[in-house]
Amino acid sequence: MKRISVLLLVFFVCFGLSTSAQKSKIITFDVPGAGTGAYQGTSPYGINAAGEIIGWWTDANNVNHGLLRSPGGTLETIDVPGSGTGAGQGTEVYGINAEGVVTGNDVEANNALEGFVRLPSGMLWTFNDPAAGTGAGQGTGASNINAMGTIGASYVDSSSVYHGYLLTPFGRFTNFDAPGAGTAAGQGTILPTLAGINSEGVVTGWYVDSANLNHGFVRSVDGTITEFDVPGAGTAAGQGTVALSINSQGAIIGYYVDANWGDHGFLRAPNGLITTVDFPGAAGSTILAVNNDSGAITGWYWDASGLNHGFVRSPDGKFTSFDAPGAGTEAGQGTFPTGINDGGEIEGSYLDANNVNHGFLRMP
Repeated sequence: MKRISVLLLVFFVCFGLSTSAQKSKIITFDVPGAGTGAYQGTSPYGINAAGEIIGWWTDANNVNHGLLRSPGGTLETIDVPGSGTGAGQGTEVYGINAEGVVTGNDVEANNALEGFVRLPSGMLWTFNDPAAGTGAGQGTGASNINAMGTIGASYVDSSSVYHGYLLTPFGRFTNFDAPGAGTAAGQGTILPTLAGINSEGVVTGWYVDSANLNHGFVRSVDGTITEFDVPGAGTAAGQGTVALSINSQGAIIGYYVDANWGDHGFLRAPNGLITTVDFPGAAGSTILAVNNDSGAITGWYWDASGLNHGFVRSPDGKFTSFDAPGAGTEAGQGTFPTGINDGGEIEGSYLDANNVNHGFLRMP
């Protein structure tokens, strides 16, 4: 459920030129005690309006610990009591709302997932969807929380099938499935771990059908589910449409995989109009990760050598490319933005030359 890379308008040429020159300031940071081996380190994953950043850090034993960074730069670790202490286990924070309430999941000793909520006071409690399985790779993920305190995410049942759920602040679960979702292991209804629920309670995500093809969906407040596919999306297993973020206006962004296994960003307007959004001149693929309520979008693209670069696309369609200082320059390395707030602050992680993760904050 945490995969956000490859599975996890074409009018962009009218929008003007991109630029890699930047007047913005990029701050990098690491959690003391974070591991320094390959794919260890610090991995921010979201930012709220106040500039609080959440995510996780991975220690030298490959155990994960939740991360909360204050606007002033203070770093706090969040560990769910009873979470597993083996490699790949521990605590990961995926969502934070404007009030500073965070949500995420911990991986237990048997490798099952458990959701949690933590208040700004530090009070924390865990939860499980009653329909979730209890085996390895099963359980309840928790990833998106809106201003009302409603959580939208996915759980995995005892047959390893994904289902969507909403959890109100009062503890009420509402489970749902996209009509076309498959029912075999690894199929079903998946909410993204980035920004899958907006302030109104509308959610987006994707579902995997019985042929293992991906399709986007949006679920309205009254429970109506609308499925959609980006024109040009491939129709083979593993291809199709993946929705990753929805803003308060109902604009949805994400990416689709074409018949040649190329990745392209897309923007679905509130009226349902879908357009392709690719970084201009990119020799590789484009992933749109998160959009804010102003209509700005952040994400990354990779060039002909497979190096990843961050970008921000303004509401008027102008692209600006950026790279975090210290980012590696080999294939698979580079800069990965995963959050943008309404003030235009962007956070994410970068992989250095040794494939270690580090956090960054880009100020507009």
